[in-house]
Order: sequence, then structure tokens, then C-alpha cells
Amino acid sequence: MTPPSAEEQKAAATLIRPEAYALVWSDEFEDGASPDISRWSFDLGSQLIGGTIWGNDEKQFYTSDAENVYVADGKLVIQAKYETTAGAPSGVIATSARLKTDTSDYWQAVGSEPYGFYEVRAKIPCIRGAWPAIWMLGKDGIWPDRGEIDITEWFGRYSDQYTVTSAVHNGAFSGGDLGNAPSSNPQTAQQRLNDLCTAYHNFQLHWTASSLVIGVDNVPTLTYRKTSSSNAQWPFDQPAFLLLNVAVGGNLGGSVNPSDIAKMTMYVDYVRVWQ
Repeated sequence: MTPPSAEEQKAAATLIRPEAYALVWSDEFEDGASPDISRWSFDLGSQLIGGTIWGNDEKQFYTSDAENVYVADGKLVIQAKYETTAGAPSGVIATSARLKTDTSDYWQAVGSEPYGFYEVRAKIPCIRGAWPAIWMLGKDGIWPDRGEIDITEWFGRYSDQYTVTSAVHNGAFSGGDLGNAPSSNPQTAQQRLNDLCTAYHNFQLHWTASSLVIGVDNVPTLTYRKTSSSNAQWPFDQPAFLLLNVAVGGNLGGSVNPSDIAKMTMYVDYVRVWQ
């Protein structure tokens, strides 16, 4: 294992992007009225897993419809709506969107090595019942062995609306206790932002061959270090793709007031990857 450079060690401690890194992929959302399909693809439907929606008892049906996901005023907008849709299973009460960079454009730009500095500038909805997330999944394999990096999530079932969560999931720490508080997972940490609900923030990941450092506005929230080469503890040498979504309800979204669903809107200013 190649040890991190002095610059990378300093950046990991402060979550500041190393000056030597170059921008390799980005979307500034400045053109068109819909996401660029060369950069983004969509997870669609409800995909029943283990008898529950997306495996988490969520209440939304994901679409690529212009009412659920669009580009306006230099921002990507993901909008949940209180409605049912054809083909949705019982219990679904909303539509929303889930985008991912699982495209040839992304893989060709980022290449086979995933290490780098990832930044998503966004404003997330702090609405009880919402479950917005900015996260990553390993390109290949089955969860949790493929690895999951939660750059930020906001859980509508908890009382503190100003707290976001970062987490790492793998074969050793899979977060199987999602019904409990996030702190019960040792690979989970929180950060409190007093203006979380009203301002844009830079949600960041610095990924090296020896660690994952996740945080907000250059302040680390969670550091996960490579202590073993086993896939169970470190599946993070393979490429991974970014996901942006707004879930409704579920194990961590919590109970939903239908009149609040229209307020569940995520705004994304940009997505950038440096290596």
C-alpha cells in the first residue's frame, strides 16, 4: 500500500483539496432544462427488495419526469411530489428522482482509479419525512460488499433538523441497524450546521488509497482508515459512482405528512471531482 503524501495527509486532516489535484469531471448545471444524459442516468421505479421499497420501506416511486428532476437557474432540482403513479406498489404515496453518474462519460473521465476529492454544493430539504442523500456506491458487486460512502444524509425521523450524517458501509460495517439512531453504527458520524435548512453547503469526500475523509465546508465529519486489505473492511480500491436523491419516508425518513412532500426539494449547484 502506497503511503499518502505529506500534502494528502494535510488535506485529510483539514479536508481541503490538495493543490496538485486537477478537475477531471464536473457538472455545473448551466445548460438545458434537464440533466445531461451523457453525465447522468436514473434509478427508476420502486424496486422491491426483501418486500420493502428499495429495502428501506420508502414511500416514493422514482422517475425521470421533468416535474421530479430538472435544471433551472444554474441548479439541478430534485422535487418530490405527493402523487401515485401507474405500476407503483401499495404504500407508495409520492414520486421523486434518483440520479447517478453510472455513465460512460463519468468512467472515461475519472478512469479506473477512484481516489480524489469529490465535492457537491447543494441545499437539502429539512422536512420531516424527507430523506435526501448525496452518496456513492462501488461500481460492481452486491451491497454491502461493493462498498457504500454516504457523503451526507439527512434523516427526517430525528428531531434535530440541523444535523447531517456521514457514513461508510461495507461487509464489516453494513449498517444493518437502520431502525436505530445513526450513532449506533461505529462508522457513522454527524455534523451540526445552524444554517443547514437555508443555505448551500459544500459536501465533500477526500478519498485516498489509505483513507476516506468525509465532511462539510472543509470540516471533517468522519474519517475511515484502511486497516486491512480484506474486501470486508476496504472495498474502496474499485471505482464508485455518485448518487443524488430525495427519498420519502422509510426507516430513516420517518412518518410523512402528505402536505409536506411538496417542500421536499434538493437544489444542487454543482458536482466536481478532482484527482
